[in-house]
Amino acid sequence: VQLQASGGGLVQAGGSLRLFCVASGRTSSIYSVGWFRQAPGKEREFVAGVSRPGYNTFYSDSVKGRFTISRDNAANTAYLEMNSLKPEDTAVYYCAVSQTYYFGTYPVGGMDYWGKGTLVTVSS
Repeated sequence: VQLQASGGGLVQAGGSLRLFCVASGRTSSIYSVGWFRQAPGKEREFVAGVSRPGYNTFYSDSVKGRFTISRDNAANTAYLEMNSLKPEDTAVYYCAVSQTYYFGTYPVGGMDYWGKGTLVTVSS
């Protein structure tokens, strides 16, 4: 499975961005799709995830209520809608998928495939 993330950019605090993650290859094997981020000097952390069956969504406390994850299986694309952005949301954002069904906080080490990151910068 190959992943391509895009949509990052520079935005002012309070603004919005939409990230995209397009998958190719053996996408039928994907159960969990997650977004992670890594800020300078910090460890990579889980942001949001959506798992099938059920397509339940999960969020970190820091983004709950502001970010929305969704996936379009027909288009092999996942999205991360980010609203009310804060300077502390500044990070490189990565999409990742797993052949395992996860719920709650997805483990960084448990994801099978990663895309290259896309940089999100939120100015104050």
